[in-house]
Amino acid sequence: MKKIHNNPTLNSNSSIKRKYLFCVISVWMMGLCVLPAFAAGSDPLSIVNNLSEFVFSIIKAIGVIILGWGIVQVGMSIQSHDASQRTQGFMCLFGGLMIAFAKEILSTIGAI
Repeated sequence: MKKIHNNPTLNSNSSIKRKYLFCVISVWMMGLCVLPAFAAGSDPLSIVNNLSEFVFSIIKAIGVIILGWGIVQVGMSIQSHDASQRTQGFMCLFGGLMIAFAKEILSTIGAI
């Protein structure tokens, strides 16, 4: 019969080498994944203005969708002769107009 020798120092050295290699490869991979950040401009006010324009364009799109739904509701209420649905349709229509032109309304009253 053959004796099997388990050398604990051999296994621990191999484990240490494996862990060290894993750490080195991990740090190397993280170094490769670093990308430089290029700033768009040096004026922070232009960045805020661009964000404001983006937010107001989203609000305008939502307002146009609500405006379209209000027109559909008014048309359906005229067809069915339902006064409460007609009132709700006109409220939705005017609410959509207010939301769609929110930026222009705010600039007219001097809020922005």
